Amino acid sequence: MKIIEEFKTFILKGNVVDLAVGVVIGAGFGAVVTSMVKDIITPLIGAIGGQPDFSAVKLGPLLIGNFINAAVAFLILAAVIFFLVVKPMNILMAMAKKKAEAAPAAPAQVPEDVKLLMEIRDLLKKQP
Repeated sequence: MKIIEEFKTFILKGNVVDLAVGVVIGAGFGAVVTSMVKDIITPLIGAIGGQPDFSAVKLGPLLIGNFINAAVAFLILAAVIFFLVVKPMNILMAMAKKKAEAAPAAPAQVPEDVKLLMEIRDLLKKQP
């Protein structure tokens, strides 16, 4: 029974649940980005500059063409993520930071017990 309790404690830790949610959302987001690259961006690039296929490229006995195709696909995917996700997010974060810096901070309310102690201190200072 102790093992079951330990397992239950482990599973219900906040970081495990957060990680699971992150993995699920990441998989869904990955599918969206992959579809965008495969179905929208790559055909646009192919229409402009032709559809490059390096799968037949060899370097002696090494078939490096598929590797080149994978590297090009990765670069396209990285560019799409950067320009359509990271860059706009950085702009939004900078705008939020600027707005937070521009807003004046509200003065902190002094608790009643601290006010009372300050009054006592001031009265003690006035006594000879």
